This record gives sequence, structure tokens and C-alpha cells, in this order.
Amino acid sequence: MEALNLKVDSVHLEFDGRKILQDIYLNCSKGEVLGILGRNGCGKSSLLKIIFGTLACTHKYVSINDDYIVKGYHNNRIAYLPQHNYLPGTIRIDRLAKMLVDEVYWADFSSHPIYQQHQLKMAPQLSGGELRQLETLMIIYSKADFILLDEPFTHISPIQAEEFKHIIRNCAKTKGIVITDHQYYNVLDVSDRIILISNGSTKPIHQPADLIAYGYVNHIN
Repeated sequence: MEALNLKVDSVHLEFDGRKILQDIYLNCSKGEVLGILGRNGCGKSSLLKIIFGTLACTHKYVSINDDYIVKGYHNNRIAYLPQHNYLPGTIRIDRLAKMLVDEVYWADFSSHPIYQQHQLKMAPQLSGGELRQLETLMIIYSKADFILLDEPFTHISPIQAEEFKHIIRNCAKTKGIVITDHQYYNVLDVSDRIILISNGSTKPIHQPADLIAYGYVNHIN
């Protein structure tokens, strides 16, 4: 299997003259989970949208094995889980799943209880938590080489979070996964490496104590 590497460099983003992102560098290889942490409003979600190709910025360099990527969603190179719901409400869940989920992972995905229970329904018939679980699973199990997850642990229980972490680790054997969440302890637990966005730039985190040094948290539980 080809060793793929996603590289993101020189991202510059401004809103109303205010610099949000200005000194950004990250890379994620197939086979690893990269965690992104940062305070509210630091630009984590914006960065994922820029990588995916749905948010324009002043400058960016995104590549996979040095092949420049304009729109990450082209040719199933990159998949993105946004914070908001993304599934259309007029197509049955089973039909949507067959369009999104990688055949390699279909058995794992289709055997999941949340899919078994709701596969013949449409998105508006599900609760917010049920829909979030299905949307997250479809992205994790999607055909893309690299997966971007924005707040995957939001609106799910601690037990479900543990289950999702197991699924993320399993899929990371064949994909590269970039994840951010306000529940930093879950990100720390599931990630192989961590970077912190602070003052518009990325800081590599080598140990949990670095998060205290950069002022992200006061203590680590």
C-alpha cells in the first residue's frame, strides 16, 4: 500500500482585517491520527475547511505526496465531518451509506447497531444524537485517503466516545486522520501526535505538560 502524506503549509486567513491563521504547518501520514487542539475561535474549524477546500483563504499549500490539492473533496482524497449536519433529508440512510462508505469497511459499518436500527429512515426521522453518530461513522468509514473530524465526540455519550475512538484507531491503519474536539482528553487519548493552534500558529506538543506551558489548560487530569 502506498505511503501517503498530507502536508499543509503557509496557510493565511484573515477576517475583517484580523489575522486568524498566519503560521500554519502540519502533516499527517496514512496510518496515524493527528490531533489539533486550541481555544475557541483560534481557527481549528477554519483550518479543516481550508484543507477540505470549502473555505477560501489568502494563501495555502495543501498536498498529498507533493501533489498539490486545490479541493480536497475531489476524487475522494479527503473527507470532512463538519460540526453541522451534512446528510440530505430526502434520501434514505442506506442509500446514502452505500454512496459514502468504503466497500472495504462495509461489513464493519453495516453491522453497527446505529445503522441496523435506522438504515431505512431518512435524516429528519433521527434524533440529533443518532444522526451525529451515523454521519460520523460514514465519514470515518468513507473512501477518502484522509479524514478530517471536527468535534466527533460532541453530542455522544462517554461510552459511545470510547467506541468511536476504537473505530478511529482501526481505520487509521489504512487512512490518515486529523481530529479536533473541545474534549481535549479524548483527542489526547486517540491521537498519535498533537499540535496546538495558538496566536494563529501551530505548536508541536511533545508531552501533555506542553499544553500547560502554552496556556491551553491549567492542569492535565
